[in-house]
Parts: sequence; structure tokens; C-alpha cells
Amino acid sequence: MSPISSAGIEAQALLVAKGLNKRFGGLHALKDVSFTIRRGDVFGLIGPNGAGKTTLFNVMTSLYVPNSGSCTFQGRELVGLQPHEIARCGLARTFQNIRLFGSLTAIENVMIGQHIRTKTGLVGAVLRHQRCKDEEHRVEQRAYELLDYVGIEHRANEVASSLSYGDQRRLEIARALATEPALLALDEPAAGMNPAETVVLKELILKIRADGITVLLIEHDMKLVMGLCDYVLVLEYGQVLAEGKPRDIQSNPKVIEAYLGKGAAEEQLPPEATYV
Repeated sequence: MSPISSAGIEAQALLVAKGLNKRFGGLHALKDVSFTIRRGDVFGLIGPNGAGKTTLFNVMTSLYVPNSGSCTFQGRELVGLQPHEIARCGLARTFQNIRLFGSLTAIENVMIGQHIRTKTGLVGAVLRHQRCKDEEHRVEQRAYELLDYVGIEHRANEVASSLSYGDQRRLEIARALATEPALLALDEPAAGMNPAETVVLKELILKIRADGITVLLIEHDMKLVMGLCDYVLVLEYGQVLAEGKPRDIQSNPKVIEAYLGKGAAEEQLPPEATYV
């Protein structure tokens, strides 16, 4: 089979980052970071603590403005946009530390996630026009569908802060999905999960990808990353250390030494593991 042409690769590109740099005073947190996320992939972003992963996430979603470089999503430049504009473009994210509205119910949290797609303005909300009531009903029904999708519809009317840790993670994903993203960016979603919850998470991510949503995954659980991702980017000290398919990353001597530690790849990734 012939290799894919450069034109074919470009046609598949969903997000393209070129030469991203970010400094905090004397700290050069990102150094000329470039990569491409292809439509339909689960794209993994890994690296040691302090490698710049979350900084990169925050630059992509406009929480930070890069000192230089570009980041285009579906052909549109993201640098300079506000976070809510990023979400409207179709890029949704979750956070390393769960950020739910703890005093609201699960369904209310998901309904809030849909606000960037609603059309009723302030006047309609105050006067309670029929169009406003119809839209509110659709938003509520969609919220129930998303809670069912992530497997916690039975907790719809429970206060978010009362949910288990794993259910809170799934609720945060449901809220992100409510924005109707083309790319869902997950910042360490398996952090703090037990093995059973991690298995459920993996199945959910695969279902999301199967339904046409591209996934960007920052994660420290190497077994999850290597068994789930189509492509992996490795950062170290704010620079790209390596990139490629999981098998290539697992066997890369620089990655093993800098991130996994010598011998750790064999310890964490059993031979019988299945790679995507």
C-alpha cells in the first residue's frame, strides 16, 4: 500500500500547533512545540511532572496566551480567542482538578454546559416565551441523554458534590460533551480512579471516539495511554521529546529513560497488552 501523501495528512488534520512558545518570567515552559491531531484519533500527551503538558493544554484553550506560535483548529486560529469562543469552535476540555458546580444537581451541571448552543436571550428568559420553554425542555432532555451516555442517568437529580469520584469525572465529561465538541480534551481523567473505574473510563473514551469525536488525552496511567491512544506526543522540559505510535513510544530509549525510567516500560506494560 502506498504511504499517505502529505496532502492526505493535511486533509485529516483537525488541530495543528506550530512553534508554540510560552514563558513565565525566566521559565521557558513551552519551547517551539509543534504537532498535529488527526480527526478521529485518540491523541495522547505524556511527560514527567513539570514537562509542560497542562501549560500546553491551557495555551490551546486560551487560558494562557503563547508568546509566539500558532494553533489552528478546523482551519481557524485559536490564539487570541476567548475560552468561550474556543468552546463554540468545537474544542471542549475537562480539568485535572474537577470543576463542577458542587451545589447543583448532575443534570443542572450538564444543562449549563449547553448554554453556548442555546438561542434564547435574556428577554425571552424573563418573559418566558413559548420558544424559551421549548428550548429549555430540549436542553433538559439532552442533558438526560448525556447522563445516560456516560452511565450516570440514575444520579441525575443528586447534588454533584455527593457523587463518587468516578461519577464526578464522568459528569464532567458529560458536561463537556454538552457543548457538542469536535475535539474533547481530557486532563488526567483517570487520576484518583481505582482499576474498575479506569476500565469504565477507557470504554467511555472508546465509545466517544467511535461516535466521531476526536480525543486529546493527558494521562499518567501509562497502561491506559498505551492501550488506548492512536498516537502519542511526549514532552520533556517544555520540548517535544518524541512522538509516534504507542509501540514506538514504549520502545523509545529517550522516553524510557526520561519519563518511565529504565525497565519501567516492561514493568508497567505487560507483553500481552493490546495496542491501538
